[in-house]
Amino acid sequence: MLEMTRDAFEELVAEALDSIPEDLTRVMDNVAVFVEDEPASDDPDLLGLYEGTPLTERGEWYAGVLPDRISVYMGPTLRMCGSPEEVVHEVAVTVVHEIAHHFGIDDERLHALGWG
Repeated sequence: MLEMTRDAFEELVAEALDSIPEDLTRVMDNVAVFVEDEPASDDPDLLGLYEGTPLTERGEWYAGVLPDRISVYMGPTLRMCGSPEEVVHEVAVTVVHEIAHHFGIDDERLHALGWG
């Protein structure tokens, strides 16, 4: 397993977020991104998770709710990657993948687009 400090991993997540086009980040709404050590024990290989209500499903009822949550998991990412360059790539893919869920894009479509 690759070794990386939490600060370095968080910086990679921040850089991935910074690479999202401003036109998209401007319309992201009520979502927070977190780095977590590990996912739930029932899915130990999960790299990222979006929890919330996608923008495409929000209606008039959507007010006063807690932010959607995107989690990027450090442990599984470091275990699956063989080099620091792979970590950079996988973090970027994971961030884009989870943000796409915020925009209402499902896994099937993401895989078809190469962001699976």
